[in-house]
Amino acid sequence: MSNLKYWEDKIKQKRKNTPFLEFLLEITSWLPISFYRNNWNISKYHKSDRINICSIEEYQKNRDDLLKKWFYYDYSKDFFSNYKKLFLSIDHECLFQAWLNDNTKFADTAVNVKNVYLSNTVTIWSENVYYSVLVRINSKNIFNSLFVVDNSEIVYFSKWINKSFKIFYSSFIKNSSDIWFSTNLTWCSNCLFCDNLENVSYYIKNKKYEKEEYFKTKEILLSDKSKFLEYYNNLNNKWINHNSTNVIWNNIIESDNIENGYFVFNTKNSKNLMYTWSTTGWENWYDFAFGWEWNLDIYWVCSSWFWCSKVYLSRFISSWSTNIYYSSNIESCSYLFWCIWLKNKSYCIFNKQFEKEEWEKEVCKIFAQMDSDWILWDFFPWDLNPSYFNDTVAGLLWEFSREDVLNKWYLWRDEEIKVDIPEWVEVITTKDLNNYQGFDSNWNWQINPEILKKVIKDEKWNIYRIVQMEYDFLMKHWLPLPEIHWLDRIKMWFKFK
Repeated sequence: MSNLKYWEDKIKQKRKNTPFLEFLLEITSWLPISFYRNNWNISKYHKSDRINICSIEEYQKNRDDLLKKWFYYDYSKDFFSNYKKLFLSIDHECLFQAWLNDNTKFADTAVNVKNVYLSNTVTIWSENVYYSVLVRINSKNIFNSLFVVDNSEIVYFSKWINKSFKIFYSSFIKNSSDIWFSTNLTWCSNCLFCDNLENVSYYIKNKKYEKEEYFKTKEILLSDKSKFLEYYNNLNNKWINHNSTNVIWNNIIESDNIENGYFVFNTKNSKNLMYTWSTTGWENWYDFAFGWEWNLDIYWVCSSWFWCSKVYLSRFISSWSTNIYYSSNIESCSYLFWCIWLKNKSYCIFNKQFEKEEWEKEVCKIFAQMDSDWILWDFFPWDLNPSYFNDTVAGLLWEFSREDVLNKWYLWRDEEIKVDIPEWVEVITTKDLNNYQGFDSNWNWQINPEILKKVIKDEKWNIYRIVQMEYDFLMKHWLPLPEIHWLDRIKMWFKFK
């Protein structure tokens, strides 16, 4: 397919030179993190004339019929006008869920997981994940955390945790256990207020303690739980880019030749990466966000997972897909051009099946028109994005003003989020929380179970609640009640500092 390669190369040259802020603005604005009530569904999409949604059950039932939702390309209109027609003709799944899941009503991008609540991108045997984003491979009991991977367990209010156990209010921890308020630790255990250490135990503020003295001092330091959030906010927020060469920015681990990377693991020869992970050193990832292992030659893509290659200007591509162009929510497909929600299909354009030779001829013709219109390398336009900008990864990572966002035809949320708030429940404020928690006469930490019957309003007037499994976790590990809304907790981890 030499003609197709010509257009691929043209896209590559443009995409390899994208300014980082442009990548951030366009790609990550298609990654919503919040949840809404949309008709009778819990959805990652709010009510909008930019998208039509259906329940997960309806979607699964009707997915095989999506090849009937096709139309011929209208050359009297530009590509994105054609795209909009197809996009609006299909009912989109309110939340993306794949394989076998259990109790994931409030979870988006849940893949073979159990007990996930108000969380996004939780995959492969993970369990009991609450208010968290990017949790994968057998990670369990994860609360208020970002990027927790590979058999990590009992993680609270932390980010970038790899193969670690009992991690609290910490960042950038690998192969470690029993860590509090610490950063940049590898092969460590029983550390408190530490930074940039390797293979040590019983350290406080980077100073060695005897075992008994360590636990005694730790108990005293952790007794004032009102300071926990302050302690966390004062942590060092920069990773040291361990075992990496020729890399720009931070949180880049075991990688080579990375320009503009943020939370990148085991990748090489790539540019503009955001929250990407590989276990085998895959390469040629350009303008790529929320990417998982076994991907090769990815250009301007929002989320791709598991054995995908040659993916261009697309969103949510998974499982052995290759040669995908301008497509969305594709699984195990090849040679698709602007298709939506297809599975196990090949040689389709706008969800219509073609013969191989006819497919290539038509795709190259459309690419030529796009090139003449100067949109060949453009991502999906801003005015077609159905998400509230300030609830997407782009809005969480960078301070874009409301005015600037609306001027670009994005949407903006002003109202409160009440997706998980029952009606007619008593509302208390965060100033009231100490009436429900504290040490008893025997110096055991207690949280009054009556808090489960309340709705909490934080200082920004956002409302949230405590659910049973969260309550049990806080009690077990002697943790204070959270003082800010769950979405604002997520914002804390995403912000550049």
